[in-house]
Amino acid sequence: MSATTEPPASGSSPRIVVLASGSGSLAQALIAACSTGEVPAHVVAVVSDRAEAGVHEHARAAGVPSQTVVLERGADRAAWDARLRDAVAAHNPDLVVSAGFMRLVGAAFLAEFGGRMINTHPSLLPSFPGVHGPRDALAAGVRVAGTSVFWVDAGLDTGAIIAQEAVRVLPTDTVDSLHERIKQVERPLLVQVCAEIAAGVPHDHLTPGLRPATTPTPTTEGEPR
Repeated sequence: MSATTEPPASGSSPRIVVLASGSGSLAQALIAACSTGEVPAHVVAVVSDRAEAGVHEHARAAGVPSQTVVLERGADRAAWDARLRDAVAAHNPDLVVSAGFMRLVGAAFLAEFGGRMINTHPSLLPSFPGVHGPRDALAAGVRVAGTSVFWVDAGLDTGAIIAQEAVRVLPTDTVDSLHERIKQVERPLLVQVCAEIAAGVPHDHLTPGLRPATTPTPTTEGEPR
């Protein structure tokens, strides 16, 4: 689905674009919270890097436009990043929420949305960044794991932390069981943070009114997440 430019209406609630790569449980929770007014904002679009991602079905069910910006194997990353930026910018978002999006955004995207993009990660950052947070937590033998919501910068899960929720690691835990319990607190924490931001509660990098802060200086991108 191609994007079309959508200027915000005067006095309208904040506009959110969600980035997601997988089943879309986080996106579904956020869309539902916006529809009930728990989050005083609107999810105006979902953008994925995978045409087969389950998040598209959640978006369609809620009447939210969705589209795919695929990064082909061997393709130019900077060109893809610029296409992703343009796809998101077409919806004129006040806030971009990375909710299970398994790619690092690059310089072009951060130049446009740095300071108004958040991400959620299944570990208590700065511990266990990267794609295998729950697995790495189990391997390290920690007794407490959890989830973090943070501002996106040019690093791999290195942005300023907004909120965290701890989850006890059980002696019987597997990677899957731990990750599933983390998801149970990850969804409401993301909803809570989005509600606060939409209501104008300042969180370090953002002032009330969702004005973007100074764009961070991009560094070398890591591997896709």
